[in-house]
Amino acid sequence: MIEVKNLSKRFGDFKAVDDVTFSIPTGQIVGLLGPNGAGKSTTMRMITGFLKASSGTVLIDGINIEENPVGAKQKIGYMPESAPLYSDMIVEDYLRYVAQMQSQNPDEKVRHLCDECGLREVMHKNISELSRGYRQRVGLAHALMNDPEILILDEPTSGLDPNQIEDVRNLIREIGKTRTVIISTHILGEVEMLCSRVIIISKGRLVADSPTKELRARYGHAESVFVQVDGAAESDVISALSAIDAVQSCSPSEGERIAAAPDAVCLLMTASDGVEIRKDIFETCAKKGWTLYEMSLRKNSLEDIFHEITLNN
Repeated sequence: MIEVKNLSKRFGDFKAVDDVTFSIPTGQIVGLLGPNGAGKSTTMRMITGFLKASSGTVLIDGINIEENPVGAKQKIGYMPESAPLYSDMIVEDYLRYVAQMQSQNPDEKVRHLCDECGLREVMHKNISELSRGYRQRVGLAHALMNDPEILILDEPTSGLDPNQIEDVRNLIREIGKTRTVIISTHILGEVEMLCSRVIIISKGRLVADSPTKELRARYGHAESVFVQVDGAAESDVISALSAIDAVQSCSPSEGERIAAAPDAVCLLMTASDGVEIRKDIFETCAKKGWTLYEMSLRKNSLEDIFHEITLNN
């Protein structure tokens, strides 16, 4: 369990984090999002005890990280964006060194993490020879060395190629089955695939906190209907379709034009939550004698919601 209460951080006159409060129970994978400079990394560093808060508290399983930093940090594994590895060491030697530094049994822990993090093929290699993907895996093994209950990952797939990204994502999924995980990332699709909950920070303030599946419904329309209609002026189509019960908005949109109907009207429509309007759209077009070339359901992307929330806060 992580409890963050009224957390703030000042650098001189600049307030990087402003009165942030949230709690994360055991067993969740949470995405921590925000624009560059929003305060994500600063928040993560305060949670891990790497940075002292200006005000507020962080409790790790009830342990105040400022009052008992050693006790709290023993429950945390942290991998910053660029894993700080000793590049002149062999992978196995490095992990054995980390195990000894953390009072772990090197023979037992290194063998286990080698399998868990998929490092068997590179254990004999110098860290400087590894691809970025394998360096991230070594960083994860380091973060997992003390078998932490909480794992905090800052941009874990940054700079990786598509195959490496998929490998690291699969690893995080497995890790998240038994641990609480916080992931900071700019890859919004990654959040949808990995995280059960999303926290968004903008300008140092918490502006959204929701289960990932509920985010669209809570912070905007969960879905909309795109239509492409031919046979009438745009204003007439908008007027007729806007008159349908439960339609909340009907506005011009961009769509792939059909060669046979270059002047077709493209519209994006939203309805009251949970109300199905496609049958009424079809019947209205049929009654008017219009040709309905396309009618498709479109879901707001997490990227759309992210832009809306962060630009308006």
